Amino acid sequence: MPNLEKEAESANEWIKDELSAVALGDKRLNWRLQDTAEKLCSRPTVSINQACDDWADTKASYRLFDNKKTTAEKILLPHQKRTKERIVGQKIVLAVQDTSYVDYSHHPSKQGMGPIGTEKQHLRGLVMHSSLALTTTGLPLGIMSQQIWARQEDPNQRTPAERRKVPIEEKESYKWLKALDESEKYIPEGTQCVHVGDSESDIFELFNHPRRPHSDLLVRAAQNRAVCEPEVGLLWNCLERRPLAGHLKVHVPERNSQPKREAIVTVRFANITLRTPERLRSRMKDCPMFAVLAQEENPPAGIEPLCWLLLTTVPVLSFADALERIQWYCQRWKIEVYHKVLKSGCKVEQAQLATAERLLPLLALFAIIAWRLFWMTFLARHQPDAPCTSFLSEPEWKALYAFTHKTDALPHTLPTVHQATLWIAKLGGFLARKNDGWPGVTVFWRGWQRLADITFTYLVFHPS
Repeated sequence: MPNLEKEAESANEWIKDELSAVALGDKRLNWRLQDTAEKLCSRPTVSINQACDDWADTKASYRLFDNKKTTAEKILLPHQKRTKERIVGQKIVLAVQDTSYVDYSHHPSKQGMGPIGTEKQHLRGLVMHSSLALTTTGLPLGIMSQQIWARQEDPNQRTPAERRKVPIEEKESYKWLKALDESEKYIPEGTQCVHVGDSESDIFELFNHPRRPHSDLLVRAAQNRAVCEPEVGLLWNCLERRPLAGHLKVHVPERNSQPKREAIVTVRFANITLRTPERLRSRMKDCPMFAVLAQEENPPAGIEPLCWLLLTTVPVLSFADALERIQWYCQRWKIEVYHKVLKSGCKVEQAQLATAERLLPLLALFAIIAWRLFWMTFLARHQPDAPCTSFLSEPEWKALYAFTHKTDALPHTLPTVHQATLWIAKLGGFLARKNDGWPGVTVFWRGWQRLADITFTYLVFHPS
């Protein structure tokens, strides 16, 4: 009898390759990690119990995450190195940072959790801050940094004045600087890295933080900072006084019961110098930056106007430069989708492990699996005509084709990435109607799980 389990494992050769350099300090642990990763990758939405073959296999996986040698840092490191390899050849890469919360309020017995959300919500869980490498067109290349921790209880809330006196190294906002430092370890020579953050990253210490050559910032402004000569005044006023550079049409998706629409925004830009806040003047200098203001001046009645003010260290000398910086910032939402894949697609908030120490390595492993699901979803939008073997193994694409077309006769030419992605999405409920657009991550991860079962069944009847 053929070893069907061994043949089915070939469907997940990518995870073996991604974790081939893992070093947990024990060869048996290394093997167990790869074996568990393969099973969870095939069925990312199920529990460890469901993904494993039997009780002995399940116990071995639980012992893996209970072993002190199995750490999140060791699991993530091989993936970070592979990410660096994928970045090679990219002229510019975006390192997009964002924070998300892993909610375990529904598991009150879990140990090591901290407060998340507002004080009135009484939520418990972990804080996750990630840095995701993207091409300038939005293809995710991998995770460069990921910090996960539990907030400490703080019964004595500080006043805003007291918080301002606390050094940045002792604040939670230090996560932005720490992620920047770790991300830059995985930027190859010859690649420009632009660190992208939302309004939470408008931190003067971040603007002054040392960066490697060819490393830049692009953040959304949150504070109306003072601007030095010759553009004296406050930031927003200075930009609004600049001459109009041009107009940009923006597609606004449906949100908060407001219908989708097309908005016209004006674009202005300026070369400015931000004045150092009083509390930092003894150790920091004024910060030269470029600013881009995209603002909707005539919104429909009852609609809040669009307004982005971006700060960047990348030169903005023309309208084309300003548009490019806006387009780069528009890629920032991809990391929010990545966190959605991790929490909704991989169901990490339903993990049954009882302590934070056990959860951290599991979250690191799922971080890699979630990236892969996310990457596969967007691959069709960037390389639609590439052969499907770019992301599917031989058993996978054959099983997918046979199941989709209800035939045992395989095509003479390989299906494309676009075709295979569409077939997988249909397994997950995508209708592929004329105006449905590209399939999203939700239908893709549903279809991906079905494909794992279809592939195993295919191998039963095609063991060769």
